[in-house]
Amino acid sequence: MPGILFEGGSFRPVFSCGVMDALLEEDIMFPYCIGVSAGAADAASYISRQKGRNIRVLEKYRGDKRYMSKRNFFREKSVFGIQFVFRDIPNILDPFDMETFQDYSGRFVITATNARTGEVKYFEKEDVDTDYNVFCATCALPVFFPPIEIDGEKYYDGGLSNPIPIDKLVRDGHKKALIVLTRPKGYRKECNRYDRLAAKAIQRKYPLAAKRILNRYKRYNRAVEACERLEREKRAVIIRPENPINSYESDVRMLRKYYQEGYDKAMQKIEDIRGLFE
Repeated sequence: MPGILFEGGSFRPVFSCGVMDALLEEDIMFPYCIGVSAGAADAASYISRQKGRNIRVLEKYRGDKRYMSKRNFFREKSVFGIQFVFRDIPNILDPFDMETFQDYSGRFVITATNARTGEVKYFEKEDVDTDYNVFCATCALPVFFPPIEIDGEKYYDGGLSNPIPIDKLVRDGHKKALIVLTRPKGYRKECNRYDRLAAKAIQRKYPLAAKRILNRYKRYNRAVEACERLEREKRAVIIRPENPINSYESDVRMLRKYYQEGYDKAMQKIEDIRGLFE
């Protein structure tokens, strides 16, 4: 049976949310789902079958300072409001359907990075509780987030150690995949200014995680090539945006546009997606 993979990228996965909602509308549920960072956090609403929830939350709260602002940094050492985004919204303001989520009969894998060792850590849906620390961990990009503690270990964003975990999907026995990327075709990552600054910021306390940051562009580019190879072999369908998406987009009209593009592209490829199950 096929699996589905969602890349991260802060607000770039709003494109992926459109794909998720198209799949829900067509009643297509994959038996295996793996995600990274915001791609994993957003995919939770696909697993819980809450069509429209992700875009609704973004449109309502993206401009709220409790969601993202500099003041959050002084309160929680995070530009994102950890309490507001990961506890108040899913538990109170726009309830997440935990019962349906946990009743999902397939595997949902959430990618994170062990801050101490720099190694990838894969959480599963059974690790998710109403504190949603697993989703905090997969989204914990150094500098923007503090490391998140789970069971005595601290974790950073899954994108540091496995930014596009197609290798994990294949190792777990899925020969075909729907791969939802958030960068346009032809994009290749480079070690940029953020990578160097973030690595420097955590180098003293977490040297192995810092090393991961500096080398993640290599893993990212190899993973994209692996995805494209699967596509050429007719073993994968890749859906990605036509043009670059601002990772920290603040204009909710643009977020809706990106979401709609993802929905439309999924609908255009819906028969190819169904074909993955054959």
